[in-house]
Amino acid sequence: MNNINRTVRIIAAGILSLAALCAVQLWSSGAAPRCADTMVRAGEIMERAILAIRDRRAQAGAGFDLGIDPNRTGLIGPEYTPLTTTAGELEAKRSTTNPNVAGLIVYLLCKAGVKPGDSVAIGSSGSFPALLVASLAATRAMDVHPVTILSLGASSYGSTDPDFSLLDIYDILASKGISSAVPAAASLGGEKDVGLDFDSKIRDRLIDRIQAGGVPFLHEPDLVKNVSERLRIYERAAPQRIAAFINSGGGYANLGTSRLALDVRPGLNTDLSLPPPTERGVLFEMAAREVPVIHLLFIKGLVTEAGLPWDPIPLPKPAPLSMPGAERGSGFWLVTAAYFALLFLLAAYPRQNT
Repeated sequence: MNNINRTVRIIAAGILSLAALCAVQLWSSGAAPRCADTMVRAGEIMERAILAIRDRRAQAGAGFDLGIDPNRTGLIGPEYTPLTTTAGELEAKRSTTNPNVAGLIVYLLCKAGVKPGDSVAIGSSGSFPALLVASLAATRAMDVHPVTILSLGASSYGSTDPDFSLLDIYDILASKGISSAVPAAASLGGEKDVGLDFDSKIRDRLIDRIQAGGVPFLHEPDLVKNVSERLRIYERAAPQRIAAFINSGGGYANLGTSRLALDVRPGLNTDLSLPPPTERGVLFEMAAREVPVIHLLFIKGLVTEAGLPWDPIPLPKPAPLSMPGAERGSGFWLVTAAYFALLFLLAAYPRQNT
């Protein structure tokens, strides 16, 4: 009788384990996030934006260098121009043109607690123009208000064409209803955020372009004053609370001068070590105000963690992401707790005597 009882217990434990395993699969790694529909919508918006940029480039008679931009996105610029600030990785730039990067940003914003009606501050350099497109597509899909400050300097293969700068890309997005009419402000970028490394003719040309577009011109080489002005612009332009800050690229004003900027992980950051105030960029000042920071840099780590392809040709179609370990909600933990509780009761159940 004891042997039969023991066998029944073993079979019951096996059935219980199998049932728990099936339930846990609903919340285990690879499960689609709850914001899946919005992620797909953001990808579709980014896909339309790329088509609009491609068409505008074609209408202007600007061809595509298929050696560097095989997907004809219009978001990959020449390697070196008078607007190039630093070296950049071509494959990283192309990887950000994947429409599903917009879905990734939706996921990160959802994870940060951003809700419809909130405001999101965006600081974007010209190094990754596709990340600006992805960020604006994500905020559009989520029905949140973006407040954007642009820095026009760009690393190689970014928005390096002086005739097609980040402002021109933004204008196309505005014409398609993907962004607001004008950015909250724009700076030259580059050294000290005032283009000290640019030829004077390029500086003058960019300033004329900014002012012709009616965009407030931010020109301040002192880091503390620059960051203070940016924060003031964000707060003044945001109709609702700033629920998150998106940093795209490695701009001087956004990252600051501290080596701690190298320790900021790509993706969502909610608890950062803060450098001294004199070394802080906007990213750290937002963190000091307990605003979640989404850091879009170190692209290979960012897309690999998200399960996105590296340097895809052709571009994938919009689809929900399956983030490792994503969205393990209360159901996951309830199943886990119930499993161990039942297993304990099964083991503790009084045994029948012969």
